[in-house]
Amino acid sequence: MAGVSDGVRRRIGESIRHLLAGDAEPRERPATGGLFGPDSATWQVHGDASMLVGGIRALLVQTLHPPTMAGVADHSDYRNDPLGRLQRTGGFVGTTTYGTIEEAEQAIALVRQIHEHVRGVTPAGEPYRANDPHLLGWVHATEVDSFLTARQRFGSGRIGDATADAYVREMALVAERLGVTDPPLTTSELDDRLRQYGPELRLNAQSRDALRFIAFPPLPLHMRGPYAVLFGGAVSILPGWARRRLWLPRLPLAETIAVRPAATALTRVLGWSLSAAAESAS
Repeated sequence: MAGVSDGVRRRIGESIRHLLAGDAEPRERPATGGLFGPDSATWQVHGDASMLVGGIRALLVQTLHPPTMAGVADHSDYRNDPLGRLQRTGGFVGTTTYGTIEEAEQAIALVRQIHEHVRGVTPAGEPYRANDPHLLGWVHATEVDSFLTARQRFGSGRIGDATADAYVREMALVAERLGVTDPPLTTSELDDRLRQYGPELRLNAQSRDALRFIAFPPLPLHMRGPYAVLFGGAVSILPGWARRRLWLPRLPLAETIAVRPAATALTRVLGWSLSAAAESAS
């Protein structure tokens, strides 16, 4: 029975890993080295399956910034290749987290090179550039806040305030290399930075298109149920200001009794399955 369970576990893990990473080979976690290392706050956050919920939350929040949304709408093929964007993002996070310093620097340089060609004008006539430090700062802040919030809400084991601050500080190393000016170094600074973007946020037609796509992406049939649970978990931990702007209703009873417990259970299963896939690949 245990053998059957282990086999199912590995197959689930391989399916999820392929969804996130495509055909890329599994990355071994080095014992030392890289930008961070096994004792870092970054490994505590990024090594947990709650990252999946955090990633969806980050995408939802980012739709509220018109220049960011215009860059995605004008230069991304997310409608025809939704998993490609997810896999590239997962690959970047994986490389900068677990790769050598050289590999991390190469991944960052590639992103900066791509950003050089991402520019245009929003539907409201506002010019944008993907390598603009202010735009990069918004994407960085929303991702760090989302990954950290998801880890604290749905992760396996709680992390304390000191670890949370350390995570924000460690992520600043990647942000600076990407071109972010003066990235936040504590959770308090992160909250302040997000508030500073408030006057720029609004929902437009591009935002609504992206929001519908994030809610109902064209996933393989067997992944739609699990994704719906992860999406519900992401919505349940959106900050109040984002939910109001996105017109996503708050259902406290349903979220407390059903949505969050389901998302917590699913992230545990995903973490269990992914660890089995990693073991079989090593």
